[in-house]
Parts: sequence; structure tokens; C-alpha cells
Amino acid sequence: MAIKRGSKVNQSFSASSMTDLMFLLLLFMIIATTLINPNAVKLMLPKSANQLKDKAVTTVSIKDAGNGRYIYYVELENVGSREGVARALKSRLEGQEKPTVSLHADKTVAWDEIVQMMNIAKDNGYGLIAATQP
Repeated sequence: MAIKRGSKVNQSFSASSMTDLMFLLLLFMIIATTLINPNAVKLMLPKSANQLKDKAVTTVSIKDAGNGRYIYYVELENVGSREGVARALKSRLEGQEKPTVSLHADKTVAWDEIVQMMNIAKDNGYGLIAATQP
């Protein structure tokens, strides 16, 4: 007595849905990785509780003198210009290993001036801490 099956099982496999899932995962990963690493300036910002990893070796202060002019200080010495800041920092921090500079800027100082000070620190290999009020 031969028993026959009424329906046969189709053994083929369709990978189209798997391809769609892989494409969506790839698209998600591409978008997610571009959002993780934005182009930004890295700063070490001190917490208001004064818990810093690095102690600043010297300070740079920028004060607004009005009419787009600024007064630059290294420690408490008026150095006159951005170039004066670079010269004063080089002379004070020469020979030190991983020197750190604390940047104190008035609220009315333009971002351009702050970024210029960041560039001076970066070009000379100094660490930079942006000082804030507690």
C-alpha cells in the first residue's frame, strides 16, 4: 500500500527580504557613524566644583576694551596682541612637559578671539582649559 502525500514542500529560499534588511542596517550604520563624530573643537571644561584633572600652568585673559578691541593678559602682564600672547606663552612654558593653559574670556569677547587663542594653544602643543564661573 503506497501512501501519497497531497502537497509537496517547496524547498526554495527567497533572500530578497534578507537583502532589504541588510540594506536598511547598512544605511542606519552610515547615518549613525556620521552623527557620532561631529567636527568640533575639543575642550577640557572645568566643573563648577573645581575638580580638574590638570592644573593650569599659566592663564591667558581676554578683556573687552570696546569698539572691537581687546586687551590680552598672560598671568597679570599686559602683552598687547595675539602675537604677544604666543611669545609670552612660549617663553613661560618652554621646556615643560604637557603644559596646560587656562583661558579666561569676558562674556562679551567674540568667538573669533577665543578660537584664535585655541589655535595658538593647539599649534604649540599646549592643553587648554576654558575657565567658567562656579
